[in-house]
Amino acid sequence: MPKTITALRARSRELTKAHKMSIAGVAALGCCALAVTAAPSEAQSKVTAAPVAAAPVKLGNQPAKQIKAAVTDQMAAPALKAEAIAAKQKATAAAAAKKAAPQQAAAQPQRPAAQQRPVQQAASRSAERPQVRQAAPAPKSYTNNVDGWIRQSLDIMAQKGIPGSYNGLYRNIMRESSGNPMAINNWDINAQNGIPSKGLLQVIQPTFNTYHVEGTSWNIYDPVANITAACNYAAHRYGSMDNVNSAY
Repeated sequence: MPKTITALRARSRELTKAHKMSIAGVAALGCCALAVTAAPSEAQSKVTAAPVAAAPVKLGNQPAKQIKAAVTDQMAAPALKAEAIAAKQKATAAAAAKKAAPQQAAAQPQRPAAQQRPVQQAASRSAERPQVRQAAPAPKSYTNNVDGWIRQSLDIMAQKGIPGSYNGLYRNIMRESSGNPMAINNWDINAQNGIPSKGLLQVIQPTFNTYHVEGTSWNIYDPVANITAACNYAAHRYGSMDNVNSAY
């Protein structure tokens, strides 16, 4: 039994070597065939040396340019779609605003009217209240005597720009009439000429009429009218009644 196993192993090794040699020979022959096939002949060299036009590059069944255009169109499609959506939204918003404009215009006048109601109500309430008028200042009062006549005359003279002082008026009144507004001189030259001197400052009628102060009485015996006319005359002739110290 051991001998048989040993013989089989030796035979197996011999077969293996034979197989290896056969495989090596087949491989060598294949390489030679490839070398002969790869070496071109002169005819083949001449043929391959001729210029050959470059064939257009294709991907599948489509040229490269068409594929590029298709890719570009595919990339541009989303952008165009987005622009179209934006334009549609803008048009929708414009239409909605146009539709809402009349409603807003109609609603606007109502707001001022609502706002005016409190103002109108307040105005009506104020109209219902009795109007309180401020009382006019009471007119200045003067005593009915020489002092009051002089003071009233000085106020009027100040308004008209006629000069004079209290002392100047008082001094001349006392000399001319002793403070009697009804005094009359029936004996001097004026009386002889038919125009006697009259009043507190003994003024003749023509002088009184010429220098009468507006706003006062036209009665020559009126104390204030007599004083203001005489002072107006003295202002034109002497500068002021204060400058008169005798008959004038």
